[in-house]
Amino acid sequence: MHTHTHAHTFPIYKVENDCILSKRGDISIAFKSTLPEIFTLSDKEYESFHQILVKAIKVLPSNTIFHKQDWFVSKRNVADFQYELPFLSHCSERFFNERPFLDHHCNIILTRKASTTAVNSYASSLLRGDLVVKDVLSPIWLQEFLDATSQFQQILSDSGFMKLSRLSGEDLIGTTRNVGLIEKYWSLNDSDLPIVRDIQFKDELTVGDQRCQIFALSDVEDLPSLCGARINYDRFSTDRTKFSVGFASPLGHLLSCNHIFNQYIFVEDAQKTIKALESKRLRLQSLSTYSRENAIARDATNEFLNEAISAQRLPVKAHFNVLVWTTDKQELKEVRTKVSSAMAQMDAVARQEIHGAPQLFWSAIPGNESDFPINDAFDTFLEQATCFLNLEGAYQSSLSPIGIRLGDRLTGKPIHVDISDEPMHRGICTNRNKIIIGPSGSGKSFFTNHMVRSYYEQGTHIVLVDVGHSYKGLCSAVNGYYFTYSESHPIRFNPFFISEGDTLDTEKKESIKTLLLALWKKGDESFNRSEYVALSISLQGYYAHLQQSKDIIPCFNTYYEYLRDVFIDVLKADKVKDKDFDVENFLYVLRPYYRGGEFDYLLNATENLDLLRERFIVFELDNIKDHPILFPVVTIIIMEVFISKMRKLKGVRKMILIEEAWKAIAREGMAEYIKYLFKTVRKFFGEAIVVTQEVEDIISSTVVKQAIINNSDCKILLDQSKYQNKFDAIQELLGLSDKEKAMILSMNKSNDPSRKYKEVFISLGGMLSRVYATEVSLEEYLIYTTEESEKVKVEQYAARYGSIQKGIQALANEIRNAKPSKA
Repeated sequence: MHTHTHAHTFPIYKVENDCILSKRGDISIAFKSTLPEIFTLSDKEYESFHQILVKAIKVLPSNTIFHKQDWFVSKRNVADFQYELPFLSHCSERFFNERPFLDHHCNIILTRKASTTAVNSYASSLLRGDLVVKDVLSPIWLQEFLDATSQFQQILSDSGFMKLSRLSGEDLIGTTRNVGLIEKYWSLNDSDLPIVRDIQFKDELTVGDQRCQIFALSDVEDLPSLCGARINYDRFSTDRTKFSVGFASPLGHLLSCNHIFNQYIFVEDAQKTIKALESKRLRLQSLSTYSRENAIARDATNEFLNEAISAQRLPVKAHFNVLVWTTDKQELKEVRTKVSSAMAQMDAVARQEIHGAPQLFWSAIPGNESDFPINDAFDTFLEQATCFLNLEGAYQSSLSPIGIRLGDRLTGKPIHVDISDEPMHRGICTNRNKIIIGPSGSGKSFFTNHMVRSYYEQGTHIVLVDVGHSYKGLCSAVNGYYFTYSESHPIRFNPFFISEGDTLDTEKKESIKTLLLALWKKGDESFNRSEYVALSISLQGYYAHLQQSKDIIPCFNTYYEYLRDVFIDVLKADKVKDKDFDVENFLYVLRPYYRGGEFDYLLNATENLDLLRERFIVFELDNIKDHPILFPVVTIIIMEVFISKMRKLKGVRKMILIEEAWKAIAREGMAEYIKYLFKTVRKFFGEAIVVTQEVEDIISSTVVKQAIINNSDCKILLDQSKYQNKFDAIQELLGLSDKEKAMILSMNKSNDPSRKYKEVFISLGGMLSRVYATEVSLEEYLIYTTEESEKVKVEQYAARYGSIQKGIQALANEIRNAKPSKA
């Protein structure tokens, strides 16, 4: 039979008031549905989601068909070059262009069968031609259905697992510009542009040049003996952790070909069903003497009836099928194998529908569900039927303008992820601070480089405190300031300098006081209130003194002289005792920073004072990392630089990233300082980020534990497999759930060998956790690499070609041409 869309064959009568009316008088309402992202739900969440679905379907009136239609269509990522992009972003767009992925969307169609349609009069409208609705729909019947569907929508939307939005008439039948849902299915066309395709049911089912096959789960014998809301996903599981996916995921995202997964649950009159089964049981009873098979069927019916009555279960009929299509005849065999093995993973048998295919295809037209050949459905309970529903959607990109580009776990499709603003707006996080933990070789510096570059390109001011030259390439690429310490050019600062248009406000005084206290009180010495107050008064006096004597340059030297020559007398006049403020001791301890002292250069800089406007600053402290005095002091002063940026740049995003340097600060009793930084940064549209290799470091320092971990709502972990046997301590320390633990230990377990990437785990406020792939273009790789030989090569090429950008381009092209398979 060759069919065009003949008006008399087509089963849909009309679409009106956003409802689909079939020619038999059935009415359907359709929803677009967003499902949770795959690989993000825990065992418990699968169970709750399953319960919610059962609860929602239970509110539907009898004679309703629940039809969930999940589309999975192979697509390729399309690069966006319409804007002038920075060099590295452009490389990234080009790198991900044409990346294949499986696009997913899901619709739920609820159909109420016309009251005139007897349950089993399912002769397909394909055979019956033109039908006209005899009964005008009764308003009560209709209202009852509409009330139930809105209750259904409410239950699912309130659960937080799913978003449901009702499809309008235009969404269903389309407009002149866009194809509607009915036509999309009808022509297997997932784009918005109309395509005219002929449907043929002759030897095989074809839609245009698409060859289709349907595999059904419609016979009890083909079904798994056990079903549940979830199954273990072995590829991501470890000895200690089990990783869950939905029970039906093998027929969803994990089936990598074009397919539609149709899921039907028929809610019938439960009392009638039970009555029918009762009489069937009696009939089987009387026949059981003749045949062994009847006796088995009788026992099965008995069990079913007992369960229905004792457990208050809702008996339903159900049917599931997978419609696959491809234009390539050779591919059909491969697709068939894929579907068979997917069903085998669920312990089910894939049965290809040959004769019944046209009818199954036909009844999956949205709005035509009541055309379903009911003998292809099996009797079961609602709890079991809902196990076969696909519960997961694809990874979603954030619409936020800020964020980083990462890849999804299945195909590496690029996803835009906002880990700063969106979580704050949604109330998931209360601050933007982050802690990044990853042992050497886990791809940590790659991730941090990638994150910092993305933020820089989005207008952020960045201060990096590094030990180990991880950001040198990036700093040259963005033309930032690179401070590194050498004997001939030591790092110099001037915390007392007040730049143009700035004032001595409380914040400025606080930060100078914190610095002075940190220099004065070493290790575990504490300071008392009176010392703090005295320092406050001294600063007030010093700046007043500067106002009167305009020729005095604000710096540590002149502050020291003010204390020594002027303030000491003020204290005497006020009869301040030594135990309240021992100024002699203060002057003695801070003598090395004063003119002629060992570190007199440190706080008396006269140039590079205005780091305020510079957007990318790296302080590389490798040469002084073991210096007991310089290292902690320099780190603290760097924080000062950041704090002044933080206070003065209103409405501009700032980020301070401290690599292993925080250890020294914590060690030197400057814990208060870190606490201050982590707590204050939030109020000024800033984020503080700490990066560390060893979890032990954090555990051993209570300060860090409290200051950093408690004030970092975003936790980022890289490969922790070397800690998998002692992960419980980490889990407890970071307050991670079992679900997050399973995610973390699943990282890099099953990476695609054809792609070069490492996975990263990101937890936002403990409420939203994801694993992503950090995959970058060759150019980005060369900028970020910390491999010595590669870094040297990049520098050589940059020198040869006159700029790092040109050098990288030349080197990348050379590598690509040498190894076409890798590129």
